[in-house]
Amino acid sequence: MTPMQHEPRVRAAAVVGQFYPGSPERLRGDVEAFLTKAAKAEIGAPKAVIAPHAGYVYSGMAAAAAFTTLRSQASGIRRVVLIGPAHYIPFRGLAVPTASVFETPLGRMSVARDAAASLEELDFVVQADAPHLPEHALEVELPFLQVLLPAFELVPIVVGEANPEEVAEALARVWGGPETLIVVSSDLSHFHEYETARRLDAATAAAIERGDWARLGPNDACGYLAVAGLLIEAGRRGLAARRLMLCSSGDTAGSRDRVVGYGAWAFDSARDAFDRERATV
Repeated sequence: MTPMQHEPRVRAAAVVGQFYPGSPERLRGDVEAFLTKAAKAEIGAPKAVIAPHAGYVYSGMAAAAAFTTLRSQASGIRRVVLIGPAHYIPFRGLAVPTASVFETPLGRMSVARDAAASLEELDFVVQADAPHLPEHALEVELPFLQVLLPAFELVPIVVGEANPEEVAEALARVWGGPETLIVVSSDLSHFHEYETARRLDAATAAAIERGDWARLGPNDACGYLAVAGLLIEAGRRGLAARRLMLCSSGDTAGSRDRVVGYGAWAFDSARDAFDRERATV
């Protein structure tokens, strides 16, 4: 190593072996199997997706429903803005890491430092590793992206105590063009019995599809701030949400006494969505 070279600051995988397999071969195989089983929606090139972040045995199919829509544009995506809630470390605002690399069993991804620096100009964005280190909400999305995308830079953002307008302002900063994908990580309702969860999640899904960001709260989705911020910015840019899957742990691998809800959405032109709907009438 020359004197000018430095070891990268690595955000190591925190939930490997818990939320997803630790073996690279098994992890890739599981992700590819989920993607193969997921029915690909007839959608163009989504600018953004919402995907869940539970253990793969519970939410892997719903996540795959979101990520499989990227296949046709995968080679053109060079940057992924990945945003989700902070489950473990309380803080005010949004946090980007000092780490220059994120790591999973499938390899390393470089953090887009220029985008992070641009976000840090906002007074509600902090540079902090602590909220990122234990956080699963971003980490569990990464293997899907690594399997699908040939190469990409990562813009990792966790949301603490903030408001949707702040999230929207941050997303606007790093929105980019077709080379940039926005991924919002969020589960839906938590720990209701199955039928109650179905009713609550159906209402949340309808609000997302209407773009009714003000309707969302912490009891609707753990990542509601990130979802609401995306809805604000998507609405400004003429994008609409298309539902890809709505289910719960009671449909996949868990008891129906206390379930967690999962949903998958893709965002593309509201006009394209309207034209597709008319074509099916």
